[in-house]
Amino acid sequence: MAADPLDAAAAADTRLAAPGTMRDASDAVRRGGAGAAARGWRARLALEFRAARGRTVVARRHSGPLCIQRPFYPHDGVCHVYVLHPPGGLAGGDRLLLTCAAGPGTASLVTTPAATKFYRSLGPSSRQVQLIRVARGATFEWLPLDTILFGGSRAMISTRIRPASGARFAGWEMTSIGRRLSGDDYRSGELDQRTEIFVDGEPLLLDRMAFGAGDPILARSWGLAGHEVFGALYAYPADGGVLAIARERLGAFAGLRAGATCVEGLLVARALAPAAETLRDAFESVWAAIRAPVIGREPCAPRIWRT
Repeated sequence: MAADPLDAAAAADTRLAAPGTMRDASDAVRRGGAGAAARGWRARLALEFRAARGRTVVARRHSGPLCIQRPFYPHDGVCHVYVLHPPGGLAGGDRLLLTCAAGPGTASLVTTPAATKFYRSLGPSSRQVQLIRVARGATFEWLPLDTILFGGSRAMISTRIRPASGARFAGWEMTSIGRRLSGDDYRSGELDQRTEIFVDGEPLLLDRMAFGAGDPILARSWGLAGHEVFGALYAYPADGGVLAIARERLGAFAGLRAGATCVEGLLVARALAPAAETLRDAFESVWAAIRAPVIGREPCAPRIWRT
């Protein structure tokens, strides 16, 4: 695939060296002492999917605590990959960079085995960057479990998706604010979340959600209206039929405030929910219903979602 200046920008933003040249973060802590530890973990994972011997295979390079299990091949014929972050969450100063490149003729699905957690920070922000490219003739599904913002966290999340015309893509992002059942009402904290989708260099979506604890957007009717869980689902290419299916599925979930649009072939469904489970079930229902017309395959949920 052609080089993209986003690679350099993301690497600089997360202050990560190229895979194979950066010392393991634990080694940096051992050598640098408390000062190195205060800078947080640096991790990078690069996944390249290519067609070989009648199926999709994945090559990986990583540095720091970000890796994958061996790929799974369920009955849908898609290469299912689970991204693992052994520390379990991001603390202040942590930087994670994930790049995925899906080559022509590949069929890939990437998910996570657990929610991504942003822990309380005493100062530095925690940054997570995802760069996804999908070549013509490839399908790619980005279906991570939800992100949880702990009270006091300072989260910066950037997702940049680059499908070519003739590629097929589906994905979602889900975010929970605080942990009310654990007594965390998110009385302090910040989020800056950005999502971009470009097709052949043309922008179809430029989206940003930015707030701090106590901001009006969290409570007002024109914002999150007091909901603690929000998210968006994307699919390309989509049409009026896909839009109708998405709206029908979203409308079946009580307590969900949702809407969907389809502009220039990109389906965008947004929803507010009372609980993470409600939003996850709704988005999974939409994904299962639109997978055949968008991705060209019948629904086959990753096994990790049921364990």
